[in-house]
Amino acid sequence: MTQQAEPAVTTPPAPGQRKTDGRTARRPLVFRLLARPEVGVFLGAVAVYVFFLVAAPPVRDGSSMANILYQSSTIGIMALPVALLMIGGEFDLSAGVAVITSALTASMLSYQLTMNVWVGVVVALIVSLGIGFLNGWMVVRTGLPSFLITLGTFLILQGVNLAVTKLVTTNVATDDISTMDGFDQAKKVFASSFDVGGVQVKITIVYWLVFAAIATWILLRTKYGNWIFAVGGNKESARAVGVPVTFTKISLFMLVGLGAWFVGMHQLFTFNTVQSGEGVGQELIYISAAVIGGCLLTGGYGSAIGPVFGAFMFGMVQQGIVYAGWNPDWFKAFLGVMLLGAVLINLWVQRTATRR
Repeated sequence: MTQQAEPAVTTPPAPGQRKTDGRTARRPLVFRLLARPEVGVFLGAVAVYVFFLVAAPPVRDGSSMANILYQSSTIGIMALPVALLMIGGEFDLSAGVAVITSALTASMLSYQLTMNVWVGVVVALIVSLGIGFLNGWMVVRTGLPSFLITLGTFLILQGVNLAVTKLVTTNVATDDISTMDGFDQAKKVFASSFDVGGVQVKITIVYWLVFAAIATWILLRTKYGNWIFAVGGNKESARAVGVPVTFTKISLFMLVGLGAWFVGMHQLFTFNTVQSGEGVGQELIYISAAVIGGCLLTGGYGSAIGPVFGAFMFGMVQQGIVYAGWNPDWFKAFLGVMLLGAVLINLWVQRTATRR
């Protein structure tokens, strides 16, 4: 005799109890926005801006804001490739002196050999890319932390900058190249300004924003951007799925070299000469702007927009203190507070982003 199975009894959910399918619940929009690496620094930049609007009335003037944006752009242009490198799991301590190395190369080669300045510009580009390639190749081939490799490069470049400049020019600075062929054209490209409503705006501000847009597109819309996040997250796993880890890391160091070349050319054609001892300490500014912008030292996380706001905060504080009439020595204290605050915010954001 065949037995018929009794139909299963479905117990309705208790009142107020939601039925789930086992998947992670969709978090509210505010938490999803806060999980973005650039949101925290954007709010911080707004707070700093409002603070100095109140504390330093000259900031409200158009020319003052143009000056603040200019200071921010000279930091921000270098902070962008440094941020991409950090997302890729590495960082470069030689970035600051590499800027001066590039400028010294272009200046001395042009002046001492009486060449058109564009020859020096091109050679400086090759040298800067070569320094980046060497850093990346050493990191990949030796497996040593990039901290050690680029610290060695930092010391080498610092010594070479001083020694070679003294040897060639018998001085600690290069000669004035403002009367040489090609100088005016190069100045228009790297160090010109234009008028906006009666306010002189430096061309580096435009370059800064354009470079940020390109870097954002690369990170979010290209295969190379996926490679950067992958090698920064776990390079062995990335290699296992076919990501060219060696190419990605070396190219990121070369991007830092490209940024150093551009900023070096701007400094050279702005001041016509270069002090060989400059650049020391700037690498910490670039790294700090990237960290404040949401990049993690552990790699695999960050954005290109965040360092834009991070650099703006640096420029805002640096110039805001002057406009407020305060002792400029406080700049370092503000810097430390911003950096520690950014690290704590980034830690909270990271935990928020990974929380179910």
